[in-house]
Amino acid sequence: MKSRGKLRAPSWQSVFSRRLRAARSPLSLLLCCALIASLLGGCGGGSDSGKTAYVAPATPAFPSIPAGALSALPAPLPHAVKASLILDFVPNAVHAGIYRALAEGIYKREGIDLKVIEPSETQDTLSLIDAGKADFGLADGSDVATLIAKGGDAQAIMAIAQRPLGGLIARASEHLSSPAQLQGRTVGITGVPSDSAVLDTEVRAGGGDPSKVHVVTIGFNGAQALRSGKIDAFTGFWPADGVQLQVTGEPVTSFKLDQWGGPPYPGLVAFSNRHLIAADPALVANFVAATVRGYQLTLRSPQASLHDLLAMSPEVQEKVARASLAAYLPLYTEDGKVPFGTLQPAHVEALSRWMVSHKLVDAPVPFARYGTDRFLPRGG
Repeated sequence: MKSRGKLRAPSWQSVFSRRLRAARSPLSLLLCCALIASLLGGCGGGSDSGKTAYVAPATPAFPSIPAGALSALPAPLPHAVKASLILDFVPNAVHAGIYRALAEGIYKREGIDLKVIEPSETQDTLSLIDAGKADFGLADGSDVATLIAKGGDAQAIMAIAQRPLGGLIARASEHLSSPAQLQGRTVGITGVPSDSAVLDTEVRAGGGDPSKVHVVTIGFNGAQALRSGKIDAFTGFWPADGVQLQVTGEPVTSFKLDQWGGPPYPGLVAFSNRHLIAADPALVANFVAATVRGYQLTLRSPQASLHDLLAMSPEVQEKVARASLAAYLPLYTEDGKVPFGTLQPAHVEALSRWMVSHKLVDAPVPFARYGTDRFLPRGG
C-alpha cells in the first residue's frame, strides 16, 4: 500500500468549548466546539433593514433539503493509497458526511485508505497541508484566502458549507433585533483582526456606529463569558458556539455575517496544495467524489450520518450534534440551490474584496488561484 508523506501524531483533545487555533477568528475557525447546536432570537427596535436574527429551536427536526441524484463515482485508484485528512477542529456535526463516507466504505471503494486527524495545535491544518506533510484539510474559507494571500501553496478543492459560519452571538435576554443595538453594550472578541472586521461590518449594516460598542478582548472564551454575564455578545460561530449555548440552556440571538453586510463566502472548504493537485489529480478527484457522496447521503438521511458520527466519535454529545447538524444541513447546498461541493466564484470574489477593505489581506485573491471545481463529480 502506497503512503503519502509523513504526519506527526496529534495530541487529541475533547474539550468542546476550547478554541484550537489562536490564529483563527470565529469568522474563520469553522466551528470550534465539537458539538454544537442552534440558537438565537430577539425582539426590540433599532435599524434592522428588514433583516432578522436567527432563532433555532432547542430540539429541531432535521430540515428537508433537496438532495438531488447521487453523483457518479470515478473508477477506483489502481493501487490503494494511504491519505490523510486534517479536520478544522474536533469531530462534530459539520463533518457528518465524512464519517458517513467512512462508515459506508466509500473512500476504500475509491482506493483511498483515509486517516482522519484532529489538529493538535493552532495552525496544524493550514501549515501541514501547505507544507505537503498531509494531503487534505478542512478550514474556514477566509483562512484559506489568507494563506494564499501570504504566498502559501494551498488551493480549495470543494466547499463543505456554502455560507459563513461566523457572526455576533448575543444573550436572548438582551432582546436585540439588530447588531446596531450593541451600541453601549459590551462585546467580546478574541483579538484576531477579523473579529473586529465582523463586528464593524455587522454594526454598520444595522445602521450603528461600531465606535460606540464597548469591545473587550476575551480570547476564545466567548461562550463562558456570555454565560457568566461578563459580556452581552461575542464574535463566534452560530452553528457551533450558538447552538451549543442554546442546547445547554442559554438562549441566544445570532446575527449571521452574510445577513448583516458580510460576504456570502464558503464557511468551510476542503483544500490541498497545488503540488499534490498537479502530481496526483486522480487521488484528488477520488477523494472529492467520495466526500461528495458522503454528504449527498447525509442530505438524504441525516439520522444515519449522525449515527455514524456518534459511533466513530463517542465523545460527541448526541443532543448537541443533532441540533447542530440540523443547522448545517441547509448550508451544504444553500437549501438545494447548488450541488454539494460547489465553489461559487462570485462568493469567493466578494470575500476577497471584503478582506481587502478591512485590511485582512493586501490584495484580492483571484478565484482561479483560490480554488477549483474541476474535481467535482458530475450528475449530482
